[in-house]
Amino acid sequence: MSAVVQSPIVQPVRPRPQGYDVERLRGEFPILATTVHGKPLVYLDNGATTQKPLAVIAAEKDYYERCNANVHRGVHALSQRATEAYEAARDRVRRFINAASAKEIVFVRGTTEAINLVAQCFGRARVRSGDEIVISAMEHHSNIVPWQLLCEQTGAVLRVVPIGDEGEFLFEAYEKLLGPRTRLVAVTHVSNALGTVTPLRRVIDLAHRHAVPVLVDGAQAVAHAAVDVQALDCDFYAFSGHKAHAPTGIGVLYGKEALLEEMPPYQSGGDMIKTVTFEESTWADLPYKFEAGTPNIAGAIALGAALDFVAGAGLEAIAAHEADLIAYASERVSDIRGLRIIGTAAPKAAILSFTLDGMHAHDIGTILDHHGVAVRTGHHCAMPVMRRFNVPATTRASFALYNTRSEIDVFVEALLKAKELFA
Repeated sequence: MSAVVQSPIVQPVRPRPQGYDVERLRGEFPILATTVHGKPLVYLDNGATTQKPLAVIAAEKDYYERCNANVHRGVHALSQRATEAYEAARDRVRRFINAASAKEIVFVRGTTEAINLVAQCFGRARVRSGDEIVISAMEHHSNIVPWQLLCEQTGAVLRVVPIGDEGEFLFEAYEKLLGPRTRLVAVTHVSNALGTVTPLRRVIDLAHRHAVPVLVDGAQAVAHAAVDVQALDCDFYAFSGHKAHAPTGIGVLYGKEALLEEMPPYQSGGDMIKTVTFEESTWADLPYKFEAGTPNIAGAIALGAALDFVAGAGLEAIAAHEADLIAYASERVSDIRGLRIIGTAAPKAAILSFTLDGMHAHDIGTILDHHGVAVRTGHHCAMPVMRRFNVPATTRASFALYNTRSEIDVFVEALLKAKELFA
């Protein structure tokens, strides 16, 4: 697997990547030509959602104009066309993350639903009173609350791997938490609040030595670096389309076929059954057992287009470009007195979270918006991280394949103007 590029956050900025045509890529995103409060948009909220290229917008539009019909249920031409496009998108996802089979690709609404699916289906099949689920202290709420609910339902216990002062995953503490009652490890690939990249291979290898499966929250990773689920050997991998330049309301759960086979379905209804009588029902084959009801057909097709777009830009090139951006941004803000970066562990993805003395994050975000700069403010659905660093909230700038150094310059100038207002 090509790991997320280690950004030299405390080192001098390296020369920019050669051969990466960011201006050409920007031209594929119509929203980037938008003005906000009379200023050109500088969109630095990619950790919350990414913008959509023309190819993705066209793919969704094309579905509704040419083949709007339900999938798997009709013999007429439109249904056949829709089914072929939907299943082609599934195979596109399989190839993008290098899953062994399309049976291992389940379409869901997003990372949150994928994790809830595993919590409920795996939990019902495997977890009992006194068992343990291991997560880390830098998880998004979507990888905390489903496990808390599972523990309440089963009497299991939630164990939490602490993080260090730089936001690093404390591996030695993790080793001590694994034991004979551990039933699952669930960790983020990249922290949405810190940018920390979890040492996944070590985490997964150690868990497997204890015969413990591992779920990875990949929401912040798939659009930024190559992900190979077979090389990782993770048991589950979840991600959201909208964080990978696809529409909202579509996501993916990858699961190893053997595990998915033994898990009961998450929801029941149409299209997830093989037979139904008033006495009993039997389930459809994978992956349809977990796809009850009419799916987000257009979203799945557009997700396939988004992954094609990302692959076409080149994942290694994207990772190098974003590493350059986070290094440049970190160097630029280091000159701002009173600014504290929250999350400085290496390797680090292109996420810059910070506080500024005397200013609340919401005030910073509001002022930046008036300069056309979109950032995220608040706890980022990671309240335990905020408590760990003793801050109520942070301002977060998160970068994507279309961002530029010149946008970072605008962001920093706007920050300085915000600071002047509170001087």
